[in-house]
Amino acid sequence: MTRRATDSETAPATGSRERSNKALDAFLAAKFEIDAMLERLATLSADHFDTSPDEIHWGHVGTLNHYRAKLREISDMAFHEGEHAE
Repeated sequence: MTRRATDSETAPATGSRERSNKALDAFLAAKFEIDAMLERLATLSADHFDTSPDEIHWGHVGTLNHYRAKLREISDMAFHEGEHAE
């Protein structure tokens, strides 16, 4: 005769599965938000960050360098490069 597990024996596995599902949902929500930001940035870049080549001044350069620094930090973290190298 096989023994059936009691509710207390199966509860941790169920709770763990629910936590795992919630973690997956949160992970995917963050991923989709990142994907949307990257798509918007790619579109903005394709449009030269809403500037005309005839209107470029040092303020635009400073802004773009600031964007680049923030993206470099993220890229370095994601790929374990720069100061985040192992």
